[in-house]
Amino acid sequence: MIDLKAQVDSYERDLILEALREAGGRQRHAARTLGILPTTLHEKMKRLGIPTARELYARDPAAEAGATIATALAS
Repeated sequence: MIDLKAQVDSYERDLILEALREAGGRQRHAARTLGILPTTLHEKMKRLGIPTARELYARDPAAEAGATIATALAS
């Protein structure tokens, strides 16, 4: 059986991650690329388990936010 929700979530996650990579981790720019509001992007990131810049910075305060996001998204 095909799990449509899982397939859609996977595709959406891939699109969001690609937009964030292209935007250098800047959510506002990624949201603009995707044609959605930044708040909508944030909600989708939370639902899909994609960490925000603030969450990544909280894990490693010594790292520059943009570099931390790029590193996290590379994996």
